[in-house]
Amino acid sequence: MKHPLTARTRLAKAPRIAAFLAGAGLLAIAGCTDEAESTAASAVLPNSDAVLMAQADTAPATPATPAVEAPESSGSVDVADLMAEGPLPDVVIGDADAPVTIVEYASMTCSHCADFHENSYPQIKTDFLDTGKAKLIIREFPFDPRALAGFMLARCTGDDAKRTAMIDVLFSQQDDWARADNASAALLKIAKLAGMSQDEFTSCLNDKEMQEKIVEIQQKGQNEFGVNATPTFFINGDKFSGALSAEQMAAAIRARM
Repeated sequence: MKHPLTARTRLAKAPRIAAFLAGAGLLAIAGCTDEAESTAASAVLPNSDAVLMAQADTAPATPATPAVEAPESSGSVDVADLMAEGPLPDVVIGDADAPVTIVEYASMTCSHCADFHENSYPQIKTDFLDTGKAKLIIREFPFDPRALAGFMLARCTGDDAKRTAMIDVLFSQQDDWARADNASAALLKIAKLAGMSQDEFTSCLNDKEMQEKIVEIQQKGQNEFGVNATPTFFINGDKFSGALSAEQMAAAIRARM
């Protein structure tokens, strides 16, 4: 696994994300644990196939499975430090007063992050976030320009609910834009579904101040909390790396309630 410092350095030097998307030589996806994929260079052209919303199939009922033991954490951090005000406000999914706080550091182009959000997150949301038992905060930890662009677009959609919805869509359609030959056109299709005009899309990706703040969030996660792979979760300050199954995360949450 490539060390994220390389990606961080490249991101920090980017004057504008729109220019990055137009240039050649995008970084490999370095963030996912055991990840060895790479992205192709993109060109800012107006043509792309339509982006289709993925629909989940209704799964048949399955027999109950034995309880899963809570996974062991790989360390812990001070919760007060973890929850201190950052460069951009945290977006809380669930009850802000919930007794268990889950902080996820993710990269939008990380396939393991997408797997978690597709396969584990829905059950965790139903059982813990919607019931007030836990809350989730997704923090930006982009490893490449496409991931940074995705996070910027999510922040530009408007309110917290729209930002959360945009992240869900970007993860569910990750293959359509993160590994597309024309990332800019693919992202524009998704942004338009969220109600953004082409001018708003361009203005968002040219927001140098937002870009710098997202990079600051990544640097703080790496330097202060030891995040070096995505996804990385902190559950009431205890650290877990990798895409936890719904059962593993549920066990970890219950152990801290």
